[in-house]
Amino acid sequence: MGDFVNIEDSGRDKVAILRVDRAPVNAINGQLSAELLAAAKELTTRSDIRAVVMWGGPKLFAAGADIKEFPSDGPAEERDPTPMTDPLNQALLTIEGLDQITISAVNGVALGGGCEMSMATDFRVCGESARFGQPEILLGITPGAGGTQRLTRLVGVTKSKEIGYSGRMVKADEALAIGLVSAVHPDADVLERSLDLAEQYASAAAAISNVKRAIMDGLNAEDMADAIQIERREFKKSFQTDDAVIGIKSFIEHGPGKAEFTGK
Repeated sequence: MGDFVNIEDSGRDKVAILRVDRAPVNAINGQLSAELLAAAKELTTRSDIRAVVMWGGPKLFAAGADIKEFPSDGPAEERDPTPMTDPLNQALLTIEGLDQITISAVNGVALGGGCEMSMATDFRVCGESARFGQPEILLGITPGAGGTQRLTRLVGVTKSKEIGYSGRMVKADEALAIGLVSAVHPDADVLERSLDLAEQYASAAAAISNVKRAIMDGLNAEDMADAIQIERREFKKSFQTDDAVIGIKSFIEHGPGKAEFTGK
């Protein structure tokens, strides 16, 4: 059990909550990053969990980095923030690479490192009053935990530049329109709707993890031919699951959509 990050029971079958809780605004410091990495590593060993909802609480997701930990004096060559951000980057890469389907349930603000945390999950579900942003430029610095890279992949080059250059906040309706989030709900319903979605994916065929791996690994392929080989790899693996046998037999005998999968 960490002080700021814990894996909690959701009350839903095969769904866990990755709870981030560092009062008052979930500012991301070195300890929180280390605990997030430890929790992410634990999830890689949890075959009993098939979907994860990352949640910062009912008031906000995370307001960003703990600015007090940033170096701001001394010789320029000694002002190196990467020892602070490297553990966070490791944590977010681990979350992004999980076999489980991951969802960020975003209430309030997800700014800076908080926005970067949310973008490491497969989906973002937010409240009507939620706000996203990469405001680092307003401090005279750049995003340092994937903000320039994941945001560009989600919303495109031009919109990513506009958000990153201005440091402005993106409201929930715009976030939905540009593809930064997949759903907007009343603030009070965000966690439950996120858990509903997670429960849906947790009951899917085991091959859902193969689809995720094909998409994520394919994004970094050298070219289309390499990407197709990645898809071919995951296609082959999907046939080696118990659920493939169940699904194919069920389709032949009963038609589509009738299979009851085991997740194995």
